[in-house]
Amino acid sequence: MDEALLRSLTPTVLTILVRRGADFAAAEDAVQDALIEALRVWPADPPRDAKGWLVTVAWRKFLDQARADSARRRREDLVDEEPEPGPTPDADDTLQLYFLCAHPSLTPSSAVALTLRAVGGLTTRQIAEAYLVPEATMAQRISRAKRTVAGVRFDQPGDVATVLRVLYLVFNEGYSGDVDLAAEAIRLTRQLAGTIDHPEVAGLLALMLLHHARRAGRTAPDGSLVPLAEQDRGRWDTASIAEGIGILQAALARDRLGEFQAQAAIAALHADAFTAEETDWVQIVEWYDELLRLTDNPVVRLNRAVAVGEADGPRAGLAALAALDDSLPRHTAVAAYLHERDGDPETAARLYAEAARKAPNLAERDYLTRQAARLNAGRRR
Repeated sequence: MDEALLRSLTPTVLTILVRRGADFAAAEDAVQDALIEALRVWPADPPRDAKGWLVTVAWRKFLDQARADSARRRREDLVDEEPEPGPTPDADDTLQLYFLCAHPSLTPSSAVALTLRAVGGLTTRQIAEAYLVPEATMAQRISRAKRTVAGVRFDQPGDVATVLRVLYLVFNEGYSGDVDLAAEAIRLTRQLAGTIDHPEVAGLLALMLLHHARRAGRTAPDGSLVPLAEQDRGRWDTASIAEGIGILQAALARDRLGEFQAQAAIAALHADAFTAEETDWVQIVEWYDELLRLTDNPVVRLNRAVAVGEADGPRAGLAALAALDDSLPRHTAVAAYLHERDGDPETAARLYAEAARKAPNLAERDYLTRQAARLNAGRRR
């Protein structure tokens, strides 16, 4: 290694770097780094052009250092730009995402299905059950919705009614299905109620609170399902009931009745009763009649048949049930209950067993199986 050569080349290389735009101190550091690299490399692989090699390596060292300094300064600037520690506003775009997925280019039913799948996290099977359609049909509907919105600009959010429908179905699945989404649906509906003065938003929030208030009583310690009439009402959340009823009364006072307010009114009548026997079934039937005028829904008609059976006797309930399609979910379970109330345990047991085979979840299947076993055991005595 010719150290004398290196010393003689140092001023020349330093001058070249300065002429290329490097400040003197940085150029000097880069040249020193290049000399160290030369001492390491040259003994085994001497260059043919010593000066050219030193200039190239020194310039590369200068650029690396300049980039490192620039990145460091940028990091320091970002630190300086950070806000002072302290409370920061909540940033939650979930509700906005619900509105964007409810795009005007979609039909309301398609927008609901797409949002439930993309944002709500429900499976195609769960959405199909909520809509009372085959899973394959719902899969096709969601696929068409995806194709429709492909490439469109999401700068036209959907309407409130569609978003409310999505939140309602998400809550229902969270309340009675496999995925616990009820609390999230309540949170988003409460957030929506705080930004939009709309009686149906208030109605939906009241409905959710009233149903959720009874949740602790819906299952026994072993996880088995407890029907409404047998629930320990002392386990109900009275604060949520009071809040839900207060919100509902304020919404009803505006005289702009909607389906969620009507459903909440039915839930409030159940929550108001100290015992199952004190339930005002006559008024519940009247609210179901109001609900049917607002939405001709087969599930509403099924629930109304139960209420009629309680208000006017099981024969009247069975007559109302006879007018409905027996393929409706839980139709067989309702028929079993009304036949038992009418004093026909043999038919009731058979129908309970049949309903158990159709049950949408394990808890409901186990409950219906136990009902069938109870009646069969009673007949054998």
